[in-house]
Amino acid sequence: MIGAELFAEFTAGGNRPAVTIGERTLTWRGLAEKVAAHRQGLARAGVGPGDRMPLVAEPTMDTVIALVGNAIHGAVSVPINPQAGRAELMHIINDSSRGELPADALLVLYTSGTTGPPKGAVLTAGAVAANLDALADAWAWTPGDVLVHALPLFHVHGLVLGLFGPLRRGGRLIHPGKFEPGAIAGALGAGGTMLFGVPTMYHRLIDAAEADPAIGAALRRVRLRVSGSAPLTVAEHQRARKVAGIQIHERYGLTETLIDCAVRSDGPSRPGYVGPPLVGVELRLVDEQRRPIAARDDRTMGEVAVRGPNVFGGYLGNPEATAAVMDADGWFYTGDLATIAYDGAVRIHGRRATDLIKTGGFKVGAGEIEDCLAGSPGVAEAAVVGMPDPDLGEKIVAFVVPRDPAAPPTADALIRRVASELAPHKRPREVRFVDALPRNAMGKVQKNVLRDRYRT
Repeated sequence: MIGAELFAEFTAGGNRPAVTIGERTLTWRGLAEKVAAHRQGLARAGVGPGDRMPLVAEPTMDTVIALVGNAIHGAVSVPINPQAGRAELMHIINDSSRGELPADALLVLYTSGTTGPPKGAVLTAGAVAANLDALADAWAWTPGDVLVHALPLFHVHGLVLGLFGPLRRGGRLIHPGKFEPGAIAGALGAGGTMLFGVPTMYHRLIDAAEADPAIGAALRRVRLRVSGSAPLTVAEHQRARKVAGIQIHERYGLTETLIDCAVRSDGPSRPGYVGPPLVGVELRLVDEQRRPIAARDDRTMGEVAVRGPNVFGGYLGNPEATAAVMDADGWFYTGDLATIAYDGAVRIHGRRATDLIKTGGFKVGAGEIEDCLAGSPGVAEAAVVGMPDPDLGEKIVAFVVPRDPAAPPTADALIRRVASELAPHKRPREVRFVDALPRNAMGKVQKNVLRDRYRT
């Protein structure tokens, strides 16, 4: 597949609105004209199919035109976070110029770099098309849908799902330009049928709905609200139902695999679960030696491994890193810990490197402790990490953001709650109250920052 084949409706959309970014809207015909002009510019500059095109992905119509134009032209876009520092920017520009690309390469997306310099994940047009079609099946995504989101355009969530998705389906995207609850509500009121966001965004939308019933009404108006890129706590699911009367459907994926699982739109949301694997995606749990785990008891934890047409084409110019995460049979080892329920629903418990805590001879997942703490009175957010301990190996330390900093819950009360609701060995040995949890651009808590900042 080539990039042009991603957008089946591109030349047939006519004067229907295709994309709105901020105050600017282009119809399908208008977008096609802008893309054609962009391609002419590429040709004049000597850019051909397979050439790499780094671009700072500001949330603007010019970025949309460039990304779509590059895809149709066959050029490979390398989107860059507008807030990237100079060192990171130069690394991406230099690194993306090296190495061989697969024949139908579409994008090179750089990972967060939590285990070294960011690596360029090569995504093919075939992988993107297959994944978007599988999501269309899971979410009943049609040309009549109007997607609203305010996500960055340099990441799978906002770019592949949030921009290429509506264009492949033949629908419409409304992007306010930046996230603000009132702007999201206004976009939903303009005909939105689907809303994409990350947990931090939903947290703020629910806060806003608590103060302004009109925002709650706007959230109820859409047929599907999807959260991803980080876990949405059970407590936040419950708050969404109580405050706004809405359900939020979760999904799960990585830069390297696109989306692997999703809660289907034809059923209720499932707090704590990210749904079954998408059509065409194989998923299994493996132990520390990468041996398959057959249990579907919602208790036995293992690392998630996936295989399918959605899996990336490798790390650009880094075959050693690719071999470390993908075997000869095409299985990609995600590094994420999960359990699988009897009906195939997947529950993510966090990263093996940061969320598997080995304490006192037990293996404990940070996610279930975080959910327990987040459901406690007076707690807004919580993150749990393992810190070195001479007796236990690792001790469980909880970082808690109180709802009211002037009247936080007591550490003892939180420790007792975990011990009684889960198990005594899962209780935090320390609770530290913080003003906020450090997060990356997609809302994921940066636990390595917490460890480094508060290491004793």
